[in-house]
Amino acid sequence: MTVFLGLGIAGIVLLALSLIFDGILEGLFGGVLDGLFDGLLSLPVIAGFLSMFGFGGAIMLGATGLGAGAATGVGVAAGVVTGWFAWKFSRALMRDQTDATPRGTDLVGTAGSVVTAIPADGYGEVLLRLGGQPVKLAAKSAVPVARGAEIWVEASLSSTSVAVRPVER
Repeated sequence: MTVFLGLGIAGIVLLALSLIFDGILEGLFGGVLDGLFDGLLSLPVIAGFLSMFGFGGAIMLGATGLGAGAATGVGVAAGVVTGWFAWKFSRALMRDQTDATPRGTDLVGTAGSVVTAIPADGYGEVLLRLGGQPVKLAAKSAVPVARGAEIWVEASLSSTSVAVRPVER
């Protein structure tokens, strides 16, 4: 039983270390095994297998007393199931993608309002929505635009300024 408990504890320690060192086993052989196991040799999978093999075997040995052979069989089965779940869960997490980061060119065609009046020969400020968030940017226009007027973005001049035109109704 001590061996099984030791393997279970070693699996827990390996799982804790996998938070820091995950990816080492995939790159250990210089890419020779690249894609061959598709994440099956990752530290979380091995740690899950090892800990459930140890704890499953210890539970079987302590609860039934059938012997080390039966405990090893149950431990291997529990370890394989846990390793498979760890592999599937890590693959699901890796596929979880976020939306693309909004860019200045995404503002072209956006409606907004003037916060600080825009003179014909200088910059004012406009309030726009980018990715659902309000963004205040410097704005330039060919014609003067009064504060509170509705505008359309014609071009993105830089990451902090846009060219606008007033909306005519």
